[in-house]
Amino acid sequence: MNRYEAMYIIDTSVEEAARKELVEKFSQLVTDNGGIVEKVEDWGGGRRHLAFAIDYKTEGYYILMTFSSESALPRELERNLSISDSVIRYLVVKLEEKHSKVKPKPVRVAPAPVAEVAPAPEAAPAVEAAPEAAPAPEKTDAE
Repeated sequence: MNRYEAMYIIDTSVEEAARKELVEKFSQLVTDNGGIVEKVEDWGGGRRHLAFAIDYKTEGYYILMTFSSESALPRELERNLSISDSVIRYLVVKLEEKHSKVKPKPVRVAPAPVAEVAPAPEAAPAVEAAPEAAPAPEKTDAE
């Protein structure tokens, strides 16, 4: 069984009782055809503005239904949604399983405490001493 979401917008001219019957009708259609309705949400709890006017209508009731079923049911649901005059727009999509190809971050392990080591004895400076020059000959008076 696959998971699907159906979003449809009901016209605001439909009264509340008829709107609830319409939502129940589409939920019943799913269960009658072997599907399982997971949840039905009324987005916004009332009228919402449409992004753009559809048949000169600027508001509607948004309904989101999540269900599981075989692959043939969404086509039947779309057929029924398109026949209904009270439904302005609809969309049925298949929900994909989320597969992450990102590797998890490696867990950093705290380094082990280092035992204190006695400081190394200071070594002599590494500067080379200049070679001593030969003593200059002494000057004599004869010269």
